[in-house]
Amino acid sequence: MAGIFKAYDIRGIYGKDLTEDTAFKIGRAVAKFLKPKTFVIGHDMRPHSIPLFNAMAEGLTLQGVDVINIGLASTPMSYHANGKLGADGSVIITASHNPGEWNGMKICREKAIPISGATGIADIERIVNEQSFDAPAARLGKVTTYDIRPEYFAHIRTFAAMKKPLKVVIDYANGMGISEGGVFTDEMFDITPMYDVLDGTFPNHEANPLDLHTLHDISAKLKAGKYDFGIAFDGDADRAGFLDENGDVVTMDMITALVAQSMLEKFPGSAIFYDLRSSWAVKEVIEEAGGKPMMSRVGHAFIKAQMREADAVFAGELSGHYYFRDNYYTESSALAAICVANVISKTGKTLSQLIKPIKRYFAAGEINSTVADVQTVFKKLDAKYGDAHKFQLDGNSYEYADWWFNVRSSNTEPLVRLNLEAKTKAQMEQKRDEVLALIRG
Repeated sequence: MAGIFKAYDIRGIYGKDLTEDTAFKIGRAVAKFLKPKTFVIGHDMRPHSIPLFNAMAEGLTLQGVDVINIGLASTPMSYHANGKLGADGSVIITASHNPGEWNGMKICREKAIPISGATGIADIERIVNEQSFDAPAARLGKVTTYDIRPEYFAHIRTFAAMKKPLKVVIDYANGMGISEGGVFTDEMFDITPMYDVLDGTFPNHEANPLDLHTLHDISAKLKAGKYDFGIAFDGDADRAGFLDENGDVVTMDMITALVAQSMLEKFPGSAIFYDLRSSWAVKEVIEEAGGKPMMSRVGHAFIKAQMREADAVFAGELSGHYYFRDNYYTESSALAAICVANVISKTGKTLSQLIKPIKRYFAAGEINSTVADVQTVFKKLDAKYGDAHKFQLDGNSYEYADWWFNVRSSNTEPLVRLNLEAKTKAQMEQKRDEVLALIRG
C-alpha cells in the first residue's frame, strides 16, 4: 500500500500496491470518514476495475452504506451522478492516463466536492493503516444499479448551438472517452473515430493528450482529410486535447479562452477562472467578452473550491481539465468540445483563424528542474527580481510590463516548475535562459 495515497487521488499498480483487500479496507475507511448513507461508484474499462469495485462496495455495504452502481462511466459522468442523485459521496475507479497495469480511485463527498490529501485522503489512509474501522453495521447496505448516461447526455446536449454538423476526428484512446462521447449526436458532429474500442491495456498509445507523442496519429488523420478540428480524450475522459483543422495542437489555455467566449454568450458577465500558468491573453479575452477573469492556483481541488466561492460559470486548466458550474463545478470534456464547436459554428471561422488573434505572446512551456534546495532557489529569484510585481497564489509569480514567470515546487519530488511568457520570442528565450540559469545554479 506504500505510496498509493496521493495529493488528489489514490493510485498504484494493481495486484502490487492496490489490491482487492486494500479496496475493501478503503471502502470501510470511507464509510467511517464520510458517514454516507448513499454512495455512487463507477469504474473505467480496465479489467481489474470490476474486482476493485466489488471489493470497495463490499467494504461500504458492510458498514451499512447503500451503494449506487453506475457501472462503466467516464469521470465527468460519475461527478454528475453524485450531484444529480443527491448522494453523500462518490468514487470513480480509474487510473486516468496511467498505463494499463495501474488503477486508482477519485473520491468525492456530497455535491461532487473532491477529497484531496488535505481534506480527507490522509485521514482515509490513517484509518486503513490503523484498521480503526467502525464495527460492521447491524443492517448491511444494498447495491442498486443506475444508468446515469441518459440524464448526463441530455443535460450536456442543451448547450449545443451548432448551425450544422461539424466534421471532427476523435481519438478515444481505447478509454472512457467512448462513453463521454455518447453525448455527441449526428446533428452536432460527423465523427471519424480512432481507437474506439474499450481496451484497458491501451494497445495504440497512452491515453494522455498532454504527451504530444500520443497526438501523432490524430494529427496525421487531420492533415490527410478535410475536418473542422480534432479531439483527443485521456483515459477517464476528464481531460481533452484539441487540434485545429491543419492537425496542429492547440494549447489548453487557448481552448480555455474559446470556451470562455462560448460560456459568456450564454451567461453574460460571469466569473471565469484560468490557471496561473495560462497566457496573459486568456485574461484579456475573458475581459473582452464581458466576463470577470479570476486567476486560480493549479490543482482540481483548489479550482473547484474557488469556483464555488465565486459562483464561476467555467474554469480552464493548462492540463486540459475544463470545469463547469453546470456539471457541479467539475469537468466535462464533452461540454468543452461542444463549446469549441459553438464558437466555430457561430463565427464561421476555422479553429486556426479563431486562435490566431489570441496567440498574442510567446510562452516557454512548463520546464522542470531538479534542485537540491527549493527554498534557496526562491531566495535567489527574490533577490534578482525584487522590483517585479510579486504574488504567491501558487509558488512565486513575478510580473513585469512585458514578461512574467511563475515558479512552483512539486508536492512529491525535489523539482521546481517554471512557466514564463513574454511579448516577443527573443525576449521569452532570453528571460527563460536567465531564470533557468538561476534555478539550476
